[in-house]
Amino acid sequence: MSPEVSEPHEDAWINTFHQLLPRWQTMLRSQNKLALPLFISKVNQVDAARLDVEMSAMLKEQLVKVFSLMKPGFLFQYEAELDAFLEFLIWRFSIWVDKPTPGNALMNLRYRDERAIERSGKVRTGLEGPGLTVNQKVWYCISTVGGQYLWSRLQSFSALRRWGDSEQRPLAHRLWILLQKIEGLYKAAFFGNMLLFLYAGRYRNLVERVLKARLVYERPNMNRAVSFEYMNRQLVWNEFSEMLLLLLPLLNSSSVKSFLHPFGKDKSSSINEDNLACPICQASPSIPFLALPCQHRYCYYCLRTRCAAVTLFRCSRCNEPVVAMQRHSVNTNIKPEE
Repeated sequence: MSPEVSEPHEDAWINTFHQLLPRWQTMLRSQNKLALPLFISKVNQVDAARLDVEMSAMLKEQLVKVFSLMKPGFLFQYEAELDAFLEFLIWRFSIWVDKPTPGNALMNLRYRDERAIERSGKVRTGLEGPGLTVNQKVWYCISTVGGQYLWSRLQSFSALRRWGDSEQRPLAHRLWILLQKIEGLYKAAFFGNMLLFLYAGRYRNLVERVLKARLVYERPNMNRAVSFEYMNRQLVWNEFSEMLLLLLPLLNSSSVKSFLHPFGKDKSSSINEDNLACPICQASPSIPFLALPCQHRYCYYCLRTRCAAVTLFRCSRCNEPVVAMQRHSVNTNIKPEE
């Protein structure tokens, strides 16, 4: 027979619950304080900044067209004010009204006040959190719009007054050296922040790091759609165009034409063309001149400009060096090449 099992006391479950309740509450509080790791794509953040720059450039291009009929150089004097005005418009209708910038909206990003997350410590998904405060928005405008405008104006003013070349004015020269040091320190800090961004992926620039304005995803169910076929096509075309820009100046157009000329037309047509049209402009020469020693006929201005532009110009018909030029008269008999 199995031994008899004694029934638990009536208050056993209640006593056990009261014993385990403090431990359970402690575990819940410790879990709420743990911040979940949040990984925001660095490519999305960099692309968002690039798209904002492109948007500002598009607005500037359209605004410049409005003043296209005004005096030339009018907008050049106020280019810094124009850039600051466009940046202010983007800030006013995006960040100030708690909306993402055009680039951030395309990349599904928004700004979050990271200080509020650090104070509360309650993070569930990593995407929640309040937006920027009024102070953060104002300081963001002052540092980005106002700071860039003042720095560009200060640089143009110092270059116009030639502070760097003024040896007779030591104060202006010292201010120029101070500006160069400030610019060097800023570039060093920017480089350090970029290294931290590539490592942690939290703040793209110094303004975001100082203000604790972090970019997070606005909607968790939106993916970044990328057409790799289009990107590959763009990369191939860019590399091909750069290769052409590098190789075309190194090629001799006359030698290329002479190499391709036999494949297009026969010798009889080429002989007739020698007597009828200028090989450069493909028109009947109004002031015909002969290239010596090959004696092919050209326009005076075409042959003169080519000989002046190229040290050793070769004839476009026969690829022979042109050493002199002679006026072609009606009685001149040109024997075709056999």
